[in-house]
Amino acid sequence: MPFRIHKVESINKTVRMPTDLIGSLERLATQHDISFNQLVVQCCRYALENLDMTEDERSQLRSE
Repeated sequence: MPFRIHKVESINKTVRMPTDLIGSLERLATQHDISFNQLVVQCCRYALENLDMTEDERSQLRSE
């Protein structure tokens, strides 16, 4: 099987966060040897997947 390069589509966004939160996230990312960005993406995905909402609300969120 030939080697294939896969690219994940992404968009740059500027997000402002409290200084203490940035520090905590940077330390956590360093401890787990992942990038700050990878950690923030994982945190956001987890938050969205575990948000208390109805199935209809969840469906609307996915389609927007």
